[in-house]
Amino acid sequence: MRLVLTALIFLGGIFFLVTGLGFLFDPATSAEGFGIHADNSTGLAAIRADMTAFFVVSAVCMMLGAWFRNGTVLLFPAAMFGIALLGRFISIFADGTTEGFWLPMVVEALTVIVLLIASRVLPHRDDMLADPA
Repeated sequence: MRLVLTALIFLGGIFFLVTGLGFLFDPATSAEGFGIHADNSTGLAAIRADMTAFFVVSAVCMMLGAWFRNGTVLLFPAAMFGIALLGRFISIFADGTTEGFWLPMVVEALTVIVLLIASRVLPHRDDMLADPA
């Protein structure tokens, strides 16, 4: 079970890392897939900075948590995707839905569930990056 969880989380981290790098190198095209449009360079900068930060930091935490089998590190991306999911639920009531609205919610919910399960199964250590000497 632990091997499957860590492999799933590591692969998910790679997916989110590639997504984040897409926002870094081609924010306009990547943003279109999320229904986001920038009107000027300030908008592109916001997309490039914020979306890259969200996905890359979450991905790195997922990959580090999986690689070092550290449940504590997995709590951060679980919180990030949980807050994103909460925002989408609020948007359902505030803005309504469109076609394809549910797919990102399913991905976020599954990511949160898997990360929280792994966080409970994997050990919690604070020495992950400590010097072994």
